[in-house]
Parts: sequence; C-alpha cells; structure tokens
Amino acid sequence: MQDPALAETAPAHAPLAVALRPYGWSPRQCLLLVTLNLVPMVHVLAVLAVTLAPWARWPWRVAAGLAALYLAPPLLARLLRRSLPLRCGWIALGSRDYFVWWALLNLQVVFCRCPWLEECLRLVPKLYSAWLRLWGSRIGRYVYWSAGVTILDRSFLDVGDAVVFGAGVKLNPHVVARNGQGEIQLALAPVQIGDQAMVGGYSILTAGTRIASGECTRACLISPPFSDWADGHRRKPDGA
Repeated sequence: MQDPALAETAPAHAPLAVALRPYGWSPRQCLLLVTLNLVPMVHVLAVLAVTLAPWARWPWRVAAGLAALYLAPPLLARLLRRSLPLRCGWIALGSRDYFVWWALLNLQVVFCRCPWLEECLRLVPKLYSAWLRLWGSRIGRYVYWSAGVTILDRSFLDVGDAVVFGAGVKLNPHVVARNGQGEIQLALAPVQIGDQAMVGGYSILTAGTRIASGECTRACLISPPFSDWADGHRRKPDGA
C-alpha cells in the first residue's frame, strides 16, 4: 500500500517513482525513462506517415517508408553515440551512460519485437552485415547469419571474417547483473568474435564475451559477461 504522505505530494508518475525507489531514481529520471519508451511508437508512426501520405506516387512512398524503417534508426544511433560518447563496462543504473544506452535500445525495439524484419534483410547476401555496420558495429567479410539469430544491441558487435553463427544464437551485448562488489548494474560491452570462429546453435553470448579466432563453441553455450573462450575453455573475468 502506498504511503499516504507520499500520495499527497507525489506527481502523476509517482507509481513508477515508487517502483524505482530502491535504485534511488528521481522523478525526473523516471519521466525520462518513460519518454524514451515512446521512441518505438514514434518510429512506427513515422514509417506509416511517409508511406501512406499522398505526397508522391506509391513507389516513392514505399521507398521512403523503407528508409524510415531501416535507415533512420541506425543513423540516429550513430549521431547519438557521436554526440554523447558512451562508456562501456559496468554502468550504474540511472546514470548518464545508462540513459544513452536506453535511448539506443529503444531505437531498436521495433526490430526486436518483429524479428522477421531482419530475416528479410538476410535473404540478400551481405545486406544484413552492411546494415549492422551502419549501426556502428564492425562486421567482417563472409559472415553467415543462420536463421533465428537475434541481437539486442546492434551497435556493439565486433565480428571477424568468415564467422558462422548457428541457428538461434542470441547476442546480448548488455545484461543487468551484479558486479564484483555485489551491486546491480548494467554490463555493456561489445561481443567480440575472432576470424573463422563458429558459434554453436542456440548459444547466448552476453556483454564483453570474446571468442578466439578459429574457435568452435558447443551448442547451447551460455557465456557470462566478460568471459573469454579459447581452446574449448572459458577464462573467467577478473574478480569473478
């Protein structure tokens, strides 16, 4: 039950503020969080607006709609990262870096919710890798993306040449977990895959995972944050 004293003074978004009180978030931080959550809806509305508005013939409207869908988010993400450089590693919840990452994530929500949009890009050789480069990731040549590969942070990948991702692999460059001091924080770092590596199907690679060149990982591998994999073995992160 809500504290009566709090109910008298709290603003309209107080329920969210109360829910996030354990993290020490202010009402302003809560409001910023909710505002950024509107980005996916704005993205969808923008695509519909340029596609359906009778400003030109339908081929041009479709082209504009596809540009708004696939090109606007990665270009905005690159602009955001350039104007507000983001530090990787362990990030405090509610910090400046946290909200920069949250904005980047919301630019990608439409693709996370509708994975078939990315599967369509994979039908054209090299197109999907080029699209990921547009987000700011480093993707090598001749990378094979099997069906069902999902990515949460498209700006935080470092993939070498001739890498093969098995079916259903999940690349999670961020994860919320406890750091070495037991604090709940956001772990954010690129997933790095060396040249000619093969990632077993249905594996989950989390923040800061590094797989050595030529490595072939087993299926259903779950890689904790900041783990290195080489010669079939995992090297635990410092302090783990």
